[in-house]
Amino acid sequence: MAAGMSTRMRSARNKVLHEVCGKGILAWVLDACREAGIEEQTVIVGAMRDQVIDAFSGAGDITWVVQEPQQGTAHAVMAAEESLSDFEGDLVVIVGDAPLVRSETIRTLLDTHRAEGAAVTLLTAILDDPKWFGRILRDSRGSVQGIIEVKEATPEQLEIREVNPSYYAYHWPALRDVLPRISNHNAKGEYYLTDAVGLLIEAGKTAVAVPAAEPEECEAVNSREDLARVTAIMRQRINRRHMAAGVTIADPASTYIEHDVEIGEDTVIGPCTVIRGPARLGRNCRVGPMAHLRPGTVLEDGAEVGAFVETKNAHLGAEVIVRHLSYLGDCDVGPRANVGCGTITANSDGRQTYHTDVGADARLGAGTVLVAPTSVGDKAQTGAGSVVSKRHPVPPGETYAGVPARPLNRDDQNSGEDAE
Repeated sequence: MAAGMSTRMRSARNKVLHEVCGKGILAWVLDACREAGIEEQTVIVGAMRDQVIDAFSGAGDITWVVQEPQQGTAHAVMAAEESLSDFEGDLVVIVGDAPLVRSETIRTLLDTHRAEGAAVTLLTAILDDPKWFGRILRDSRGSVQGIIEVKEATPEQLEIREVNPSYYAYHWPALRDVLPRISNHNAKGEYYLTDAVGLLIEAGKTAVAVPAAEPEECEAVNSREDLARVTAIMRQRINRRHMAAGVTIADPASTYIEHDVEIGEDTVIGPCTVIRGPARLGRNCRVGPMAHLRPGTVLEDGAEVGAFVETKNAHLGAEVIVRHLSYLGDCDVGPRANVGCGTITANSDGRQTYHTDVGADARLGAGTVLVAPTSVGDKAQTGAGSVVSKRHPVPPGETYAGVPARPLNRDDQNSGEDAE
């Protein structure tokens, strides 16, 4: 369900398209469903729907349903009824603004639902602060009796800590039968999907509630503050996954790694580092502190990218060293090359970007400017402050210096120049 107005986001962009660690909110939810084995997805859209549909134009497993006007969660399912006319199986209903839901949680929901032969199964969570979530009502034997929304709850019911984060599995024929009986006679004037639970119980159907959701999975995004909080939690998940796979992250609290970044074992990430995907880092690399790796970055095994280095669409070969204050964009740097402090690729003329090639074992002196498109050959060197352009590429094995860079006389070459 992704039809809400998103008014608290104060954005011209639908809230489910805002990104969490490099992936849109709705994309997180849909991917979790796919990973749980759900092959067909129906997405309910309303406000700013064209944006959402356009963002997923390449997804062949999505059926789009428009809810207009938006009159509650049960009304959203009612809007999808025609698209489900040939469906007779189990239906998972989930909100589209909760990107922290895990595929394992959705699998637990479905597995429990099928094992119990239930008409409806809820995944619930136990929260220290239940906030605005609907409360789970149980009888003295622990059996589910229904869900009460906060605006309808008594003071005693508001003390209940087991809540409904809106993850449901319904047997669709059973839900379809009770949908016409759901009314909007409530404080919000909306059709609540939670009312279907009580109606199914009244009809003698089996209802199951399993407190299997982690508290963080209840976090939905309705404001910029929510977005920041959810992003922080997702970032912790991503960092923990990399550390469990053998990556050292010196300060996880200040390290930002997006979801589509691959990192090999024994790589060390220094503090205050940002790695945006897609990107791939090999084994035994060292990155940071205070490095910024942008999309398209590839570091082969043993490469080093140090403080205040930025890369973008850059392929750095094995054991390349770029230790400080450099920008490498749209380039290939060969194995064992040494890139001196302050070196940059001037890769754009304001209209388009151009490529730079640096060969294996090359040494770029401090402050070298590579004006793309250009190249520095294998085992070539540049002097400090050199400007290498398309008209003056550096051939393999040669030493160039100056503005523009020109070949040095053999007597003037300083083979001991320190590129670091």
